[in-house]
Amino acid sequence: MAGRTVAFVASLLAVGMAGVPGADAQQRPRPPVTVEACAPCHGIDGIAKDVEVPHLAGQNVVYLYNQLKAFKSGKRPHKEMRYMSRHVSEAEMEALADYYAALPRE
Repeated sequence: MAGRTVAFVASLLAVGMAGVPGADAQQRPRPPVTVEACAPCHGIDGIAKDVEVPHLAGQNVVYLYNQLKAFKSGKRPHKEMRYMSRHVSEAEMEALADYYAALPRE
């Protein structure tokens, strides 16, 4: 079951990246599995569509990681981010921070 879920998520991510201008394996890092939870607000490409939501593409990796930890612990209050980060592991936070930091700011 888990294998099928991972394959399904990977296929969704592949389809999502196909519509991103310049998105190919040579230019963009491979997203972590948890990025699909972030994409509706922050974009698969790290560029948010809403002016109230910050862009994550090209942000400092340490900053991103520390903010995820702060949201999860409640040190940085934000209702939606607290909810979204509650089950994210340390490894997933690192992968998300690495992914979004490696994306180009467009």
